[in-house]
Amino acid sequence: MYPNAISTPREADTQSPLIARLRACLRGTAPGRLRRDPRYGVLSPEDTARVEALFLPNPTAAAVLLPIIDHPGGPTLLFTERASMLKHHAGQIAFPGGRVEPEDGSALAGALRETAEEIGLLPSAVEVLGYLPEHLVISGYCVTPVVGLVTPGFRLAPDPREVASVFEVPLDYLLDPVNLVPQRRKIGGVVEVLLQEFQWEERRIWGATASMVLLLAEALRQGHVAHA
Repeated sequence: MYPNAISTPREADTQSPLIARLRACLRGTAPGRLRRDPRYGVLSPEDTARVEALFLPNPTAAAVLLPIIDHPGGPTLLFTERASMLKHHAGQIAFPGGRVEPEDGSALAGALRETAEEIGLLPSAVEVLGYLPEHLVISGYCVTPVVGLVTPGFRLAPDPREVASVFEVPLDYLLDPVNLVPQRRKIGGVVEVLLQEFQWEERRIWGATASMVLLLAEALRQGHVAHA
């Protein structure tokens, strides 16, 4: 179980510059804002037009948490490696989250519930900073990315039925364009497009997960979340 420590905002004079920028660019954001284009990160307009027909017209609502761990030496982003026996996206790198159930009542509640179930990170340990634009995925979901700040000192309890491992990547690494790896992949097994991915040690971060990281990087560069 978690210690009785609820993550609360740091005083302004003790915040790292990167956390302060995150707070500023995500302030006032709300869920439920869908981009007009179902982009995978930095797809060209031409590739976007080619993949648009592959997405379901009425996707299922889902939500994920982007847990930013506020380490004194620099923030990190927490990822999960999905269990190999899962029906969808087995073995892939993801953020904790899943389908928003009717009893959740909101994307935020769904993201926090799924996170607690998958890795044992309790809602009381998460300070919600804001939201990124909804993201369509080829498996038929419309995903709301919730960005949360987590104070170190928590203990995780991953569910082995859903999660093979949990790991962190320095946020500075993910925000540096030099670490992007261009890769051609087939979306839906049909349309080949150029995607931007990350390689962290032996793990490849790609697809919707990489795209959400790119949306976060875009928001930091622009100083606000774009809902183009």
